[in-house]
Amino acid sequence: MSSDKPSAGGKMGLRIHPTVFWATAGVTVFFVIFTLLNLSQMKLFFDASLSFITTSMGWFFVLCVNVYLAVVLYMLFSRHAHIRLGGDDARPDFTYWGWLSMLFSAGMGIGLMFWSVAEPMYHFTSPPWGEAQTAEAARLAMGVTFFHWGFHAWGLYGLMALALAYFAYNKGLPLTVRSTFYPLLGERIHGRAGDLIDTLAAVATLFGLATSLGLGAQQVNAGFAHLFGLPQSTLVQVILIAIITAMATISVVLGVDRGIRRLSQINVIIAGMLLLFVLLAGPTRYLLDALVQNMGIYLRYLPRLSFWTETYSQTAWQHGWTLFYWAWWIAWAPFVGIFVARVSRGRTVREFIGAILLVPTLATFVWLTIFGNAALYVEMFGGGGIAEAVRADVAVALFKLLEHYPMSSITVGLAVCIVITFFVTSSDSASLVVDIITSGGDLDPPKVQRVFWATMEGVIAAVLLMGGGLLALQTAVVATGLPFAAVLLLLSISLVRGMKQDA
Repeated sequence: MSSDKPSAGGKMGLRIHPTVFWATAGVTVFFVIFTLLNLSQMKLFFDASLSFITTSMGWFFVLCVNVYLAVVLYMLFSRHAHIRLGGDDARPDFTYWGWLSMLFSAGMGIGLMFWSVAEPMYHFTSPPWGEAQTAEAARLAMGVTFFHWGFHAWGLYGLMALALAYFAYNKGLPLTVRSTFYPLLGERIHGRAGDLIDTLAAVATLFGLATSLGLGAQQVNAGFAHLFGLPQSTLVQVILIAIITAMATISVVLGVDRGIRRLSQINVIIAGMLLLFVLLAGPTRYLLDALVQNMGIYLRYLPRLSFWTETYSQTAWQHGWTLFYWAWWIAWAPFVGIFVARVSRGRTVREFIGAILLVPTLATFVWLTIFGNAALYVEMFGGGGIAEAVRADVAVALFKLLEHYPMSSITVGLAVCIVITFFVTSSDSASLVVDIITSGGDLDPPKVQRVFWATMEGVIAAVLLMGGGLLALQTAVVATGLPFAAVLLLLSISLVRGMKQDA
């Protein structure tokens, strides 16, 4: 039987869990080498795999995310809501501003920059139902976009983070995914079952993060093409990944307080400046009206979309959108969950869940409305052109919107800087999390290990781009998200049982 305690790594001074570390490293290295040796065949494989999983297991993803949200809401209003993570005397390590900045930057930064204009444009021209490019299509576009980035996404993050924080801080178990299964497995979490759980979590995190990094590289490339005429190609994107990954390793070495926290706060400030510029320089009243109405549209469509599986229409729209998002968020759950748990000691369960469900969700809705509705306004009332450009190249969406505003060169440059800093914060946060998992829950593993995982994330993203671009990124996240969806279901049962046993 193996142990979940880190072991020495010989002369290199590593502190790793041998089984989890080498299994995770082995899987990722094998994937990288095999893909590079079979690029053309892997493109066909990615296409076939994505189609099979989304067609066959769509119902499972839809069911899972609803269960996760239900469990989190139960915890929010249950008798367990008063429990303080870390015990009655524990107090938070970070201010609300620092805590929420880290949560938001690590949670969805690159994705929001990439999809905030592109997704509403896609849904406006190709809605899941109804006539395209109408007022109703615009309303539906924003409702569906809110749905993909709303309570379901932050609910599963909250579930993962709460379970990790509770069993680590209140039960004295290592801050790693296997610990959340103690009520179900008992001491077996220290054996092969626990090793498998942690390995799945580490692999899911690596490939979920690689998807975001790949999208970020495509967008940075599109921004540089707009500013300097740099060609848009896979080679350029791979070089960009290498450069930005090197920047991320510097932040990793600096650590959470000096590196991730400061970069996260800088991110939020710069992103807020760009947000205010679009709001004030654009159709301000229209955007404020849209924010209020979009909330109602989201709540109106929420029940229908939450359980929609295309059973009676038999279309493939959901496969490329909703199921991709659910798998993406599930694959990110270990990363966001461990990172949020790592910085959330001292919060009560109600404070913890309430903040995670409401604050980032509302901030996300504001961001999506300002950029998404600004693009819809141009498309519906200002001459158009954005939707056509997005259909040709999704990575240029944000920059095409900014072309309709004054000082576009400055704002595009600012947007590229935001994507790069989100890239860095996501990479260094995820490398810390993977390092914690593969070291058996060590909260401060050696820096050389963090650098190794930060490098691996960049390598995986680069290989996925070479092996099929956006399709490969989507396939990787769906394939790794599927087994971890089942893990999260069992985790839900374990958390509820553990808290009830304590009560």
